[in-house]
Amino acid sequence: MTDITFAGDALPLSAWRALARGAGLSLSPAVLTRVDEGAAVVAAIVKKGEAVYGINTGFGKLANVRIADRDLETLQRNLVLSHAAGVGDLVPARVARLMMALKIVSLGRGASGVRHQTLQLLSGMLAGNVIPAIPAQGSVGASGDLAPLAHLAAAMIGEGDAFYGGERMPAVYALGRAGLEPVVLGPKEGLALLNGTQFSTAQALTALFEIERVFQSALITGALATDAARGSDTPFDARIQSLRGHRGQIDVAAALRELMDGSGIRASHRNIDDRIQDPYCLRCQPQVMGAALDVMRQAAETLAIEANGVSDNPLVMTDNGEVISGGNFHAEPVAFAADMLALAICEIGSLAERRVAMLTDPALSGLPAFLTPQPGLNSGFMIAQVTAAALVSENKQKAMPASVDSIPTSANQEDHVSMAAHGARRLIGMARNAAHVAGIELLAAAQGCDFHVPLVSSPALERARTLLRRHVPKLEADRKMAPDIETATELVTTGALIDVVGNDLLPALDS
Repeated sequence: MTDITFAGDALPLSAWRALARGAGLSLSPAVLTRVDEGAAVVAAIVKKGEAVYGINTGFGKLANVRIADRDLETLQRNLVLSHAAGVGDLVPARVARLMMALKIVSLGRGASGVRHQTLQLLSGMLAGNVIPAIPAQGSVGASGDLAPLAHLAAAMIGEGDAFYGGERMPAVYALGRAGLEPVVLGPKEGLALLNGTQFSTAQALTALFEIERVFQSALITGALATDAARGSDTPFDARIQSLRGHRGQIDVAAALRELMDGSGIRASHRNIDDRIQDPYCLRCQPQVMGAALDVMRQAAETLAIEANGVSDNPLVMTDNGEVISGGNFHAEPVAFAADMLALAICEIGSLAERRVAMLTDPALSGLPAFLTPQPGLNSGFMIAQVTAAALVSENKQKAMPASVDSIPTSANQEDHVSMAAHGARRLIGMARNAAHVAGIELLAAAQGCDFHVPLVSSPALERARTLLRRHVPKLEADRKMAPDIETATELVTTGALIDVVGNDLLPALDS
């Protein structure tokens, strides 16, 4: 995987996708020059003795407390240690890595006032695979993701724990093994590291790219299920979509047409089918999945802007030496984007589950009950559909918007918060639930198509079915279903199903 170079300009969504999947991040010399300019503004303020928030004052409700120059290093250290108050399970390593990359890009804009040495340490930690141990709970998504980011900053000063080579150890040892040394934070640096939306944004971006794979896979399994049910591709006609005009609906219908193009199963009943219309789970795929795609694209645009932005406080203006206090740390845009993604992934899974239910019902599908050759003696896909239903209902419960909640903090100084951290943190689990549903549909749809042999589906969908059958044989008699479900789900989550069908057939977030 090619590393990403940050030269100061906004990184495209494709770069953030690569970073989320393990690419490295390097800094151009121009970025370090810009960072030095911001640090020089902070140094000049300290030298003049002005009282400026975040540099030589207390924080939050204590902003009116002036701190002596001799105590400025202690002030920043105390800030980091006091705010490292997170609890709960640790953030997954891939999310922690993306947090670091997001913070590097934000600081690299030169508006945070940190020294290039501090930025290079964080960059060195990412390159050297020194990953701070960051508890996942403790942020309300305003004034920055303070607690999670404090745990990140703590590792930089040699406090707390970090992982090196996958092994957890005291952060100071992890730094040493990577040939790095802890930093002594200068004026404003602790605050710059703690303020920001990088925890919420990393969670949301990681989930976004996982949801994208589930979405694309569900288009494949939905098309295969349509063939398994001997459904019609007429509702995917381009003229229907253009009369409504939604881009996502148009793109999804085009993908479904491509996926089913050349299907022998479809050709077999094109002119001799006495059914008038298919159930909505087949017929309305462009409308439901297209709406989900539109929402995902809007969320992706918001998150890409946030990923490239500066979200700490106060901000350093290098053109005139001003330091301006504002509220860029408020993560409302991320909270809204996370809520939108929760709704989208909920509906993607819900529609797929309805197709599984339809396929297992002989009255609707015309296939053997529960997709087993000997129903009664065998239960077939009976409980696989129940599992899909359970996962969909769990996602429905988790899809309640987080952004509508708020609770005052910091002695009412921070009296409205976004709850972006909550909204984003649930998404990875929701994506995994929906991936399992798509995996179950892949199994059920392939099983349904098996009953139509010697007729076969389209070349694209047969590639998908062949891939599955290399790992999971046709269900002739009851066996333990869990291993089959996990195998099929892995084809979804790794992108293997997408790759074998062809990325060019499927709409993407940035296509």
